[in-house]
Amino acid sequence: MRNYLISVTIVTYNSGRFIKTCLESVLEQMCSEKEIIVVDNGSTDGTCDILEQFEDRCHVIYNQENAGFAAAQNQAIRLSSGEWILTLNPDVLLLPNFIRSLVEAGNLDSRIGSVCGKLLAMSASFDMPDKPLVDSTGIFFTPMLRHLDRGSQEIDNGHYMKHEYVFGATAAAALYRRQMIDDISIDGEFFDEDFFVYREDADIAWRAQLLGWKCLYTPHARGYHVRTVLPGKRRALPREINMHSVKNRFMMRVKNVTRDVYRRNWFSITVRDLAVIGCCLIREHYSLKAFWHVWKSWQRLLYKRQEIMKRRRVTDEYLAAWFRYTPVSRPAPNPVASAAVRTRTARSS
Repeated sequence: MRNYLISVTIVTYNSGRFIKTCLESVLEQMCSEKEIIVVDNGSTDGTCDILEQFEDRCHVIYNQENAGFAAAQNQAIRLSSGEWILTLNPDVLLLPNFIRSLVEAGNLDSRIGSVCGKLLAMSASFDMPDKPLVDSTGIFFTPMLRHLDRGSQEIDNGHYMKHEYVFGATAAAALYRRQMIDDISIDGEFFDEDFFVYREDADIAWRAQLLGWKCLYTPHARGYHVRTVLPGKRRALPREINMHSVKNRFMMRVKNVTRDVYRRNWFSITVRDLAVIGCCLIREHYSLKAFWHVWKSWQRLLYKRQEIMKRRRVTDEYLAAWFRYTPVSRPAPNPVASAAVRTRTARSS
């Protein structure tokens, strides 16, 4: 395997209980050429004291205030030099072959723009459950325009063991091709900074699909993730997260939904919209300001939509096939088998 420079970009915000273990797992990765860039978003919990211990092995930037996940990731990506960029949450623990497996899979096809592995769930104390639970094997979208993690909270019984094309990767541990980042960025923004936090990876996945890029899932890249945002646990989340969740749902739609996808799924979309609006009116009044943010950003959202749609490279039929109530995946080549074929070909020539 050719050596590629891999850039690992991590955003921290009061991540003191996770970041040391996360960085140690990255430093132990079995890939020789890597750079680690950490952007701290004004932590006040001692995260910066821990990061100081890694300054000889990582490039650490300390922001004075919380710029948001999206802006801080863009900041790290702009400083990076790798052909592949691994965005990583500080609450992720990687097994030693994680990055190498992602890169090997991603290099099978030049149209693979992102790669994800098999993330398993773990507790905030980094303890593994008695029965291993799947956290994510990629993102899928439903006809309600909800995005969910494929396999989330299922008992890991050895399934999801095939290489497959999926809709997108969770940015908790997503490998992105530099060429794709440059191609789908709008005015230099890969992650949409209007999102601030939450849903920005689903927005990237949708935009990448529209522009013809593939996302590959490989079961050989394995890691663990502490996930705090899960369907059904909304009441336990901070108000700010819930507000951004509502805001970004509609921002993502304005930018990315095509007329055909809306036409096919309008009833499901409307039902979900009414449920979200009703929840804000009856129980979650603090999230009503999400609609003000969408209105205030309307002209900017329309501009981004125009930029995306004029670059669109896929058909209505291709796109519509991804929106199902059960996770959609498509067969993909196995890098091990492909390598064996290349070896046999080389020996016979």
